Amino acid sequence: MDAVSGTTDLYVPAPPKPKLDQRPGRTTVIVFFCLLAAGIGYGVHGLVTDIQSVHETIAFGVFALLGLALLIALGFEFVNGFHDTANAVATVIYTHSMPPLVAVIWSGAFNFLGVMVSTGAVAYGIITLLPVELILQVGNTAGYAMIFSLLIAAIVWNLGTWALGIPNSSSHALIGSIMGVGLANQLMAPAGQATSGVDWSQAWNVARALLFSPLMGFVFAALLLLVMKYLVRVPKLYQEPKTAAPPPWWIRGVLILTCTGVSFAHGGNDGQKGMGLIMLILIGAAPTAYALNRTMTDAETPAFVQSSLAAQHVFTTHANGAPPMTPDTARKTVGDALRSKQINKPEVFAGLGVLSGEIAKNVKNYGAVARIPATVTPNVRNDMYLTSDAIRLLPKAGATFAAAETSTLKTYASDLNAGTRFIPLWVKVCVAIALGLGTMVGWRRIVVTVGERIGKQHLTYAQGASAEIVAAATIGAAEFYGLPVSTTHILSSGVAGTMAANGSGLQWSTVKSIVSAWILTLPAAMLIAGGLYVVLRQFV
Repeated sequence: MDAVSGTTDLYVPAPPKPKLDQRPGRTTVIVFFCLLAAGIGYGVHGLVTDIQSVHETIAFGVFALLGLALLIALGFEFVNGFHDTANAVATVIYTHSMPPLVAVIWSGAFNFLGVMVSTGAVAYGIITLLPVELILQVGNTAGYAMIFSLLIAAIVWNLGTWALGIPNSSSHALIGSIMGVGLANQLMAPAGQATSGVDWSQAWNVARALLFSPLMGFVFAALLLLVMKYLVRVPKLYQEPKTAAPPPWWIRGVLILTCTGVSFAHGGNDGQKGMGLIMLILIGAAPTAYALNRTMTDAETPAFVQSSLAAQHVFTTHANGAPPMTPDTARKTVGDALRSKQINKPEVFAGLGVLSGEIAKNVKNYGAVARIPATVTPNVRNDMYLTSDAIRLLPKAGATFAAAETSTLKTYASDLNAGTRFIPLWVKVCVAIALGLGTMVGWRRIVVTVGERIGKQHLTYAQGASAEIVAAATIGAAEFYGLPVSTTHILSSGVAGTMAANGSGLQWSTVKSIVSAWILTLPAAMLIAGGLYVVLRQFV
């Protein structure tokens, strides 16, 4: 009884929190380490088999560097798993739809499946941000310094934000690291040497996806919740859990389905970033086995040769009588043009004509891409990469083509990418296992932040569903267009959007921390990666 007003205060208990301190049983731990061992064993078997199939010999020192680089790349995906995917399970855990351990295992399984069915478009979209000369010479000391610097920088930043319980984007961190290496490479170049830094046009395309996707998550999740309130008038759906018991089966089913969608989409998008970097490592250490797609069939050869010759005709037409050049001169001309971004020139078109002719000649002479010998492979791969990259950048440089010419070059670029952009099954499996197992470790810190510290009130069933539906749709669309996005930022901003739409209020200290990490990740990762690259270039 209140002595002043004479009314009786009713005590309203706080919604029950999930039990996050449960430890996995012995069987779960054994299965975890068995899967880890199986992934490592399958990866080693796939690598050795690929190298032996082309009779390539790798020095012990190179093989050791290759193994270390692969472990660091898989370590990045493991950290990505427990850092990013905690966002996907926070909603089902805090609505008591799934027990925490079951939720993370479930999410890990669908992350695995998402990686396995991914297309690879995001993987090679990331690689186009790297300086062209480092891609062409990824097997030298500068190439290894690049790989180690950007991966270690991304892992360090991810672990730092995880230790503070701040949701952070692994994609953001990796792209910042790539940009840092590009700038450092440009600053370290000798005076007068043509050196590419960051492809700012491609960086802007990636940055737009990273910058605008959280805003989309906030706005669309808020709108979806309001639409649901108008159309689906079921009061239970808009209430927070009153007990630790699971919600009604249909609400539980919806939330599990949305968690599954986010996990699957996350695997399909984020898993590709590690795959792209692993392919760069493999191309540098074992070019005969991995520089060209040796799974292309003999039946594809005539069409590929015809496509090359058609593109050669287009390039020659736009060369405007530029003098002929040797293949080595053509490689230097096109490579320098890509570094300086001065591509729309007659001599560059003449060089592209020579390179496309060389590609056609080699593939025709040897009968198929798969039969190109080791001694010729590096040149053919570099010719294909230079030509493909030039076709991508020519319209941005002001080059104009007739409709038929545009169609010819588009077909040729697709054929070139098919010849150089491929991901072996064992690479997919290893990345999928690393990401899936990472989901099951260290997830508690980020789950608590998303589940308790974004809004002032407990998450309702409808809020969790709205945030995850928008996140899954946004990430899936980004993968379709080959754009990297942040699961962390989309989902956490989606939860914030539902809190705002529901009038639940926001905990601004947490929001400020998330926004600060969003703003600081790019420059911090750039600084760490650039510094590491400078140091490693001096000592490697």
